[in-house]
Amino acid sequence: MAKLGVLLLNLGGPEQLEDVRPFLFNLFSDPEIIRLPFPWLQRPLAWLISSSRAAKSQENYRQIGGGSPLRRITDEQAQALRQKLQEKGKDVAIYVGMRYWHPFTEEAIARIRRDGIQRLVILPLYPQYSISTSGSSFRLLERLWNEDPSLHTIDYTVVPSWYKRPGYLRAMAELIARELDQFAEPDQVHVFFSAHGVPVSYVTEAGDPYQREIEDCARLVMRSLNRPNAYTLAYQSRVGPVEWLRPYTEDALQALAAKGVKNLVVVPISFVSEHIETLQEIDMEYRELAEEAGIEHFQRVPALNTHSGFIEDLAEMVLEANEQPSVTFAEIARIPEKTKLYPQERWEWGMTTSAEVWNGRLAMVGILAVLLELLVGRGPLHAIGLL
Repeated sequence: MAKLGVLLLNLGGPEQLEDVRPFLFNLFSDPEIIRLPFPWLQRPLAWLISSSRAAKSQENYRQIGGGSPLRRITDEQAQALRQKLQEKGKDVAIYVGMRYWHPFTEEAIARIRRDGIQRLVILPLYPQYSISTSGSSFRLLERLWNEDPSLHTIDYTVVPSWYKRPGYLRAMAELIARELDQFAEPDQVHVFFSAHGVPVSYVTEAGDPYQREIEDCARLVMRSLNRPNAYTLAYQSRVGPVEWLRPYTEDALQALAAKGVKNLVVVPISFVSEHIETLQEIDMEYRELAEEAGIEHFQRVPALNTHSGFIEDLAEMVLEANEQPSVTFAEIARIPEKTKLYPQERWEWGMTTSAEVWNGRLAMVGILAVLLELLVGRGPLHAIGLL
């Protein structure tokens, strides 16, 4: 029987304060995070953004203990998944591949090749698909496969997204119910889903299914919860001057407070592990904003982490993927309801949506070029006496 392995994909995070700037550099070097018309600008822009944001990001990580718990939690998920598969009679090697920090996806693939894995299930720890999360990792893996013929001996299959799975939905509903039941009138509490945002152009121009999958996921979780609570879906963590998916979490919180909502349970719907966006952004920044706006009771549903029902569902997903026909990177790109691995944008002239998006991006590059000169103290604007 073929030696079976599972590759768990995740974002990664700085484990100590000195990791923050290089982590941010890796993040913003990815064209799926910030896409520019000139590839040669990618790394200088990433350097500028990571340098300018490092101090503020370090302070945010300092507030949650000095680093991200994402690697530790993902390792715990991997161990729990391996144990659950052993209980089901399958001895499976589990590997963790992070996109922007250790252990990098490339490191995981090197170990997979070294261990002689013959059959590999590639499982992103993102329930919903986006070109900026799963898509970015799939693109990297496809490049590794194209560059290394020795990987062609591995029979792999990809799980693109899995937010519709009953086990996952039940686990989410169970965690929400626990928080609701702490209120005197649980059915009157507003359920607030906060998802990581993406630029609108990813959806409208590149065909990213993320918004549709997030909206569908929130609806399915509420159906699984089977309670009469009203709910809202909003998007957090936007960066840069381009338009991101709306409503923004901060705006939606203030709008609910203005309508008289006093009790809120916040659900991090696009995250399965605690990290900076749950522990600092939601628990601290959004909590403070909500309370200042008039929301009196703000409770946050914990991430799934190693929830037994969630791990059970992951194990079932692995077994099912292993038994079904393989799904390749190329097939993901051809699935009609999915976006391409390589999102294409047209650079159009005139008053078009695409042109306006590019104008905004080029304006951002211009502003960053000025900031870069201010940081380094030299450049063409200095040369002609404008700075």
